[in-house]
Amino acid sequence: MLAKLFKKKNKAVLGIDISSTSIKLIEIVEQNGRMQVEAYASEALSENAVVEQAINDEEAVAESIKKAYVRSRSSVKKASVAVAGSAVITKVIQMTEGLSSDEMENQIRVEADQYIPYPLEEVALDFEEQGPVEGNDNLVNVLLAACRKETVELREDAIEIAGLESSVVDIEAFCVERAYQLLESQLEGENIDTVAIMDIGATMTTLNVLHKGGIIYTREQMFGGRQLTEEIQRRYGISAQEAMKAKLEGGLPDDYETEILEPFKESVVQQVSRSLQFFYSSSQYNDVDYVILAGGTSSLEGLALLVQEKIGTPAIVANPFADMTLGQKVNAQMLANDAPGLLVACGLAMRSFD
Repeated sequence: MLAKLFKKKNKAVLGIDISSTSIKLIEIVEQNGRMQVEAYASEALSENAVVEQAINDEEAVAESIKKAYVRSRSSVKKASVAVAGSAVITKVIQMTEGLSSDEMENQIRVEADQYIPYPLEEVALDFEEQGPVEGNDNLVNVLLAACRKETVELREDAIEIAGLESSVVDIEAFCVERAYQLLESQLEGENIDTVAIMDIGATMTTLNVLHKGGIIYTREQMFGGRQLTEEIQRRYGISAQEAMKAKLEGGLPDDYETEILEPFKESVVQQVSRSLQFFYSSSQYNDVDYVILAGGTSSLEGLALLVQEKIGTPAIVANPFADMTLGQKVNAQMLANDAPGLLVACGLAMRSFD
């Protein structure tokens, strides 16, 4: 049997997003016909526990997962995690219509070296039938996804060391695609087909472009909110922890906004513009209908408006929980503050409804 990258559905799973700086853990249930956030917590990661989206210290990651789980007060033990798009090879291949899953798997095993530049024993692999090939009813499109086993196993090990059960391993872009279902109704206007989701994290910025709800483009680049933190440190001679706290809670000198914050926001706009230009130059598209800002940095006051003014495209800040109810265990203010950075965790938790 092929090692699976995506394990099949399991009811009631926690979404656990392992980013470069923190663990974000969320549980979503159905309550009276609506989605409800039943539990949520985040926990900072020790420095270098995760480096460039790769787990460097699984014990440290497990410890942060355990702390987040205890604080969330969830009773669900099954967890879903995701690997970054840059760690995954995806390819749409065409196969004969009517093959069973076993027959498809056997054919992929035989032909794997055409699609995957690693030995089969070194990769976790999965596939999903996408539907018939346009103009040829005898063929179906099959999405093939492959990732080094080590990348998957490190995430599974961290989950299990934390005392939970790893039941789903997904790809971050597919999590964003799933969470987009919760954002679509917030977009104002008609004929909104192509949407750019710009996720600006602490160290990495990821552009996902969706067309009619499906991912068509993903690109990652090294840029994030840590650059603002480091500039605060340098300018005022304070520690990283002090800079982070001041950035979130205020209390910086009067020149902070004009000398540091506004130039950083301009840098964010430049990154958004540059990423979109890369997309346009490598695709048939020359415009997007909406920009959705996600990630912790997107919460900066006035950033969405600045993007909208400079790029000329409507822009909003992501909040996947706008139409959800909250359980009694959830700190509403904390969830609201963190909401833009929870698209991946939210998409993972939504695996409960697959």
